[in-house]
Amino acid sequence: MSVITHKAHLMTSTSFRVIIMLSAWGFALVIASCLFLWLGYLLDELLGTAPKFMLALFVLAIIGSFIEIYQETMRFIKHV
Repeated sequence: MSVITHKAHLMTSTSFRVIIMLSAWGFALVIASCLFLWLGYLLDELLGTAPKFMLALFVLAIIGSFIEIYQETMRFIKHV
């Protein structure tokens, strides 16, 4: 009779670091998007150029956040 054993794969601190990093970047992406949307809205109301600044700043926040996420991911990959 053969017994099959499985090794338990324990999560390391690196796995938790990745999860926390990704959740923090998701939170930063949402906050930056909302903040830039609000600032764009205020500028549009002040200058009467609705929705140009709002959309431009929103796109800028999204692009900037993804650039930072990409750079952080590349730094993480180099250290692993």
